[in-house]
Amino acid sequence: MQNLPTTLAGWLSALETMHPKAIDMGLDRVRQVKDRLGIRFECPVFTVGGTNGKGSTCAMLESILMQAGYRVGLYTSPHLIDFNERARVNGEIASDAALMEQFTAVEAARGDISLTYFEFTTLAILRLFAQAQLDAVILEVGLGGRLDAVNVIDPDVAIVTSVDIDHTEYLGDTREQIGFEKAGIFRAGKAAICGDPVPPQSLIDHAAAIGADLWLFGRDYNYSGDKQQWNFGGRSQRRNSLGYPSLRGANQLLNASAALAALEALRNRLPVGAQEVRNGLVMVELPGRFQVLPGRPSVILDVAHNPHAAATLAQNLDNMGFHRYTYAVFGAMHDKDIDGVIAQLKDRVDHWCVTDLPLPRAASAEQLRQRLLDAGVAPSTAPGAEKTIETFSSPAAAFANARSRAGENDRIAVFGSFLTVAGVMEFRRSEGRSGKA
Repeated sequence: MQNLPTTLAGWLSALETMHPKAIDMGLDRVRQVKDRLGIRFECPVFTVGGTNGKGSTCAMLESILMQAGYRVGLYTSPHLIDFNERARVNGEIASDAALMEQFTAVEAARGDISLTYFEFTTLAILRLFAQAQLDAVILEVGLGGRLDAVNVIDPDVAIVTSVDIDHTEYLGDTREQIGFEKAGIFRAGKAAICGDPVPPQSLIDHAAAIGADLWLFGRDYNYSGDKQQWNFGGRSQRRNSLGYPSLRGANQLLNASAALAALEALRNRLPVGAQEVRNGLVMVELPGRFQVLPGRPSVILDVAHNPHAAATLAQNLDNMGFHRYTYAVFGAMHDKDIDGVIAQLKDRVDHWCVTDLPLPRAASAEQLRQRLLDAGVAPSTAPGAEKTIETFSSPAAAFANARSRAGENDRIAVFGSFLTVAGVMEFRRSEGRSGKA
């Protein structure tokens, strides 16, 4: 870059066109620049991969460790509204100035090595953390594991939350192939936590082949509970009388128990007390993961964008109790298993508000409408019809329409892509600024 950008938005815009491919799997280029920058961590590192549940597990680890008084860095992706959300130091989102300083350093170090947007920004955030005198670092894998840029860092404990079908063009189209890619974050002699109750054999075999210390759910750790509280049991540690995580949803105890297993594996380096675990689980927050907003009609934000996540969303909707009608604000990328997502939710939705999204990768609203028709969703054009499909040019327009039609005993579920949820969040935020919310 000849003239360095002077704003964060300028940097991000420039990075989007720096590399010929948006995704370029492989670690050689990233590792070379990491070594030039001298990025290394003296503190424990958690790396968290998986098809679904990564964000929740990272958020719980961060919350518990911060309650225990540790200084924590958390790297997640993608962001919902602002890029800065990807880098948090002790719960605080990184400033534009802090990120731009690191971007400048990466640009100076890379020389003639071309980096993708994700690789460049990952290196910048890793360097930010390396300079922040942290007690623990939590890194969420962006895509897969084995060849993801995050994997240039050797973790002290790795977690694979779940293995299901997603990103098939990069990871393969079977759970066995994808499981092998996810298991690429495991390290010899280090704890490798698998939160999937039915792990692919490829993951188990890879852990054995490299000599990782594999913790399997149901064998090495487990949970039990009733409606009031739950208990965690690990290899040698029990956590009893825990309150349910503040993150809602059917899978959160799986995610929480994987997080507690990881903390047990590192308890000699990062001891955490019982009350700190309780407080951390109760206080954890994560926007867009079965997030139920206050008020009527109920509004649910969920970044579910594959069939596995959609099945969990369907279960969570079923557990909410009676709502007269369910409106869906739905937008998706065309390379996702759209039919699989629809199949999980078509019987739970009465009114579909399908939307375009501002990316070339996105399926159009009209394409989504056709997929719904093909799946057997039969709308009526009669006044007051109980089944409808309408198309919109943006998530904001789709949400505004759903809200105008929904009664106080109805609910609106926003899902299908991070961009769908982000569009609605930004719309609500702009309403708040103008005093309409």
